[in-house]
Amino acid sequence: MTNTARPIRVLIAKVGLDGHDRGAKVIASSLRDAGMEVIYTGLRQTPEMVVNAALQEDVDVIGISILSGAHNTVFPKVINFMKEKKLDDVLLIGGGIIPDDDMLKLNEQGVAKLFPPGTNTGDIISYIKDWVSKNRSF
Repeated sequence: MTNTARPIRVLIAKVGLDGHDRGAKVIASSLRDAGMEVIYTGLRQTPEMVVNAALQEDVDVIGISILSGAHNTVFPKVINFMKEKKLDDVLLIGGGIIPDDDMLKLNEQGVAKLFPPGTNTGDIISYIKDWVSKNRSF
C-alpha cells in the first residue's frame, strides 16, 4: 500500500486519430476504484496537449492508450514534450497493440512500461503504486 498524503494522480490519454477508447475507460475506472485520482483527456489529443494537461493537473503518471499503430511517433513526441516541460519525475506508461520489438525500443527511449491488451488491471495498479512509492514524495 502506498502511503501518500493525497491520491495518486493519473492522466489517461488517447492521442491522434485513434477513436477506440473502451480500454482507456476501463483502465481509468479501475484506477479510480483503486483510490487514484484519474483525469481522462478524451479522444484526439496531441502529444503537446497531453503533456500540458499533465503539467496543469500536477499528475504523477501519464498513461497513453494507443491502438492506431502510431506508437513509434506518439511516444517519442510525448517524451520530448515531457523533457521540454521538465516532467522528469512523472511516470510514462502506455497500453495497446504494440509489437514486442517496438515495446523494447520505446522502453529504451523512456516509456517505463507498456501493457498489452488483456493485462490484468491489478498488475497495472500495482506497478503504478510501486513506482510512485519509490519515485514521488508528497
